Amino acid sequence: MTTLLKIDFVSDVSCPWCAIGLKSLDQALERVAGSIQAELHFQPFELNPKMAPEGQEITEHITEKYGITPEQADANRENIRQRGEKVGFAFSRADQPGGGRSRIYNTFDAHRLLHWAGLEGADKQRALKEGLFKAYFTDGQSPASHDVLVRVAGEAGLEPLRAGEILASHAYAKEVRERESFYLTQGIHSVPAVIINDRHLISGGQPVEVFEQALRQIAAG
Repeated sequence: MTTLLKIDFVSDVSCPWCAIGLKSLDQALERVAGSIQAELHFQPFELNPKMAPEGQEITEHITEKYGITPEQADANRENIRQRGEKVGFAFSRADQPGGGRSRIYNTFDAHRLLHWAGLEGADKQRALKEGLFKAYFTDGQSPASHDVLVRVAGEAGLEPLRAGEILASHAYAKEVRERESFYLTQGIHSVPAVIINDRHLISGGQPVEVFEQALRQIAAG
């Protein structure tokens, strides 16, 4: 007998631990396939909601936000790159194409597009989410750029013309704000936050084994 779990994956497309966490969760779900199935929904969270459209140089941003040195910021990025490598996600190095994601950007429009994609189908939302992670972290492209967003939407099987119309308007802004506010009021202040069956919270880009154990325990409970 297969247990169906509802999973809300609260995250931001500019959050490296969210990319790692999604890969880890996927691998955990592969390990429990046959006994557990998941219905996955991507929910919005903005790490930098007040970020200007042009963004900010990433080392400058991280040292200001977390009060660490540039050397510590570089070491953290290398740790993230290695963690990504272990789960099969490629973060570009500073000396590679993409420049190791040299800037941080506002992601509100990306979340509006993801909301629309969810209405079009879970498979399309998933493809868009993965495409946006790759565009930013692997290819060093801006998730605030409408050109990038339209292209990635097309690659995800969505209608590019409609994507452009949504971005040029205020479509789904209210819905995204409401979802963001809901999770903030639920005490979610860092991501990824993986919420299972609206009750169980797993925080952070956990290792595969941690997700696997939690999935088995919740399904058995």
